[in-house]
Amino acid sequence: MKYRGWLLPPALRDFHEGRIWLREHSPIAEHNMKRTIERNYFTIIEGIQKTPYLKCNRCHNDDPQQFTTFDCSKCQQLCVYCRHCLTMGRVSSCTQLVKWRGPQAIRQTRHSLDWTGQFTELQQQAADEVLESVKAKRSHLIHAVCGAGKTELLFQSVHYALQNGLRVCIATPRTDVVLELFPRFLKVFPQTTIHALYGGAPQQQGYAQLVMATTHQLYRFEQAFDVMIVDEADAFPFIFDETLQRAVQKAKTAEAPILFVTATPSQKLLNRHQNTGYSFIPKRYHNQPLPVPRFSSLWGYEKKLRKGMIPLKLKKWTADRLTQKEPFLIFLPKVELLDIAISIFQVLHSDILSVHAEDPERKEKVLKLRNEEIPGLLTTTILERGITIKNVQVAVVGAESSIFTSSALIQIAGRVGRNKAFADGDIVFFHHGITTEMDEARAKIQYNNKIGFSL
Repeated sequence: MKYRGWLLPPALRDFHEGRIWLREHSPIAEHNMKRTIERNYFTIIEGIQKTPYLKCNRCHNDDPQQFTTFDCSKCQQLCVYCRHCLTMGRVSSCTQLVKWRGPQAIRQTRHSLDWTGQFTELQQQAADEVLESVKAKRSHLIHAVCGAGKTELLFQSVHYALQNGLRVCIATPRTDVVLELFPRFLKVFPQTTIHALYGGAPQQQGYAQLVMATTHQLYRFEQAFDVMIVDEADAFPFIFDETLQRAVQKAKTAEAPILFVTATPSQKLLNRHQNTGYSFIPKRYHNQPLPVPRFSSLWGYEKKLRKGMIPLKLKKWTADRLTQKEPFLIFLPKVELLDIAISIFQVLHSDILSVHAEDPERKEKVLKLRNEEIPGLLTTTILERGITIKNVQVAVVGAESSIFTSSALIQIAGRVGRNKAFADGDIVFFHHGITTEMDEARAKIQYNNKIGFSL
């Protein structure tokens, strides 16, 4: 006898479980959405809470200045929408958000960990401490210098969580970090469905028990994750945006621990964790010292670039990299200067490219540098972290600019010498006057070297 009823499409459950989503943006066919709502599988939530105060029920923004009223053609009345998360689709007082409350996806407990690397003694100690915190549902701060192998430290804790049927999220403020981590975790966890979520990411199939996402994507989740990991926890904009910090809390279950991972924790983060879950690794996995930045004056560099000239010291540094066939990153303080400089640098080598946060080809350009298809990139601070290039040499132009905080400069210096075969390299701060931020960055790197090699 032919079955004439309706079966719940697994794809609908797999996509919506743990998400808080604009109904009109669901990738599931509308007739299936209607039937699922009729069967009470969704909680329907108004987009904007109006009383006792305005609040977006997706991103939890409650700043009155971030809301705008408009004449709505849909409901023929005055409505309010949230500008704070507008890029993810407009949430207004007349739109509906849906939250899954139907049958739960079946979580797998068989997950292989395909990693044959060896930990140093410090790494093993930190990895064990993190695992104990996950088991105890206790939050933890992993404070480890750039290139210490922070990602690898997470493997056994993630594996433990997955094998126990838990859902894990690794969130980070930067898309580039997601793109860097995603293939590494795919390789190490070959039996696990993993999704990478960021602006412009392709739609991915199945129920992901491990999710890698930018912190902005967490606006779209609620009580979804049993273990939350925030990588590069001190990075812009996360560290300055309270709604992103609230999004982390919203996206995890009530008892889920948060693991914070960074080389440059804020004092607030240190104070919160130093007497609870805290691990510190002051040296790299290959036991070689962190490259220490050198300072080099570059007076009037902006005027010269605007006149179509590369300052002599910078020109010689770039020419040396090209001659020695060493990949390089040159950081500039603003996009405007990047746009001016790129055509001048391409006179030295036509394949030099530039990249910034709004560049639609940024993923492809970084991949070209990694694959040795181009000699170097001019960039903004967007590549200060989350990128590993073998034997890369780094220059910061305008290191005195306010955009280059001590944390940013430490992260930028941390791109150099990460590979065991190329444990040293050049990191130069070209400047128009030495700042306290530059001094502090160099002093912290020297301090970590001193601590690391006293152990």
